Amino acid sequence: MYGEEESDETLVERAGHGDRIAASLLVSRHSDSIFRLCRRMLTNTTAAEDATQETFLRLWKSAVNWRPHGAKFKTWLYRVATNVCLDMLRRKGRELPEDAAPERADGSLSAEASMVAEEARLAVEAALARLPERQRLAITLCCFQELSNTEAAAVMELSVEAIESLLARGRRTLREALSSRRDDLLEGIRS
Repeated sequence: MYGEEESDETLVERAGHGDRIAASLLVSRHSDSIFRLCRRMLTNTTAAEDATQETFLRLWKSAVNWRPHGAKFKTWLYRVATNVCLDMLRRKGRELPEDAAPERADGSLSAEASMVAEEARLAVEAALARLPERQRLAITLCCFQELSNTEAAAVMELSVEAIESLLARGRRTLREALSSRRDDLLEGIRS
């Protein structure tokens, strides 16, 4: 029996016994959110794709040994993805090559609105990329991946208080970095 009703825990157990269909279901269920996490951490689509693939390769290799030890599967998977991203950042330094092809803008927006929205997105991404790794990860997990502070603390292996401190410092730094562009950014939201 396969399908949406099966828990991640059941699927990872089956994947650990070599069940490729179970592994495929886990990938399809979680690949979008893992990619978004990697994209925000690495600020590069190609590197994020590589990190996402490496995350699922590690899942496949370690599925046989995975035990729920109090953490949800999703929390454990985010931890694996986080470690992959941090390893890539340390290995490459903070300078990753630019994407070869720009992302396409939403065709439903006017050309001017698309440009303003894209400039706003790039400004936020640039400010986010300048944050220290732990602040960027905390903001990415809580604000973009919509994990609770408790879940983010489990992923980062920190206390909830430490996550809250990282979030406060990161938000303050982002606010300061983007304050000079406030009117432009708000205009992009209104368009």
